[in-house]
Amino acid sequence: MSVAEPRRIVLFRHAKADWPQMSDHERPLADRGRMDAAVAGRRLADTGIPFDLALCSTAARTRETWKLAVHEFPHRPKTVYEERLYEASPGELIAVLNETPDDAQDVLLIGHNPGIQGLADVLTGQAEGEAGARMTERGFPTAAFAVLSFDGSWKSLEPGVTTLIDYWAPTE
Repeated sequence: MSVAEPRRIVLFRHAKADWPQMSDHERPLADRGRMDAAVAGRRLADTGIPFDLALCSTAARTRETWKLAVHEFPHRPKTVYEERLYEASPGELIAVLNETPDDAQDVLLIGHNPGIQGLADVLTGQAEGEAGARMTERGFPTAAFAVLSFDGSWKSLEPGVTTLIDYWAPTE
């Protein structure tokens, strides 16, 4: 794959979690979250993006979201469960993405707010169509995702270099 081809990053917030008496890291999805994760998976599959790599937080709710969403994909990308994605700031998320091998063209990152929404805001330099207005209006509810595109290597990913090309949330 050529660095001249635009790369795509999909920022995917985990689906709605339950609040049982357990550590935050181990919280499972709520019933609505399980439904929304599958719907989000179908919408992600409908984008036609042939993901090369999925980076997923190690939290139970992100792993469960990913398991339900990827079931809808035509092929399963390589998945890396990354502890650093849990409770990560936008800067920490960029640092993880900067380590992505350049043979990965399209990457899906499954994580948490406020980091995912902050990352979408920080990375987006421009937006196509109504995607930016919809994301600004809706924020980043559970199971929402944003599709960002940029030119260059993963090491060159920094604030303001991406274009928001799509945004989806379960209530759209």
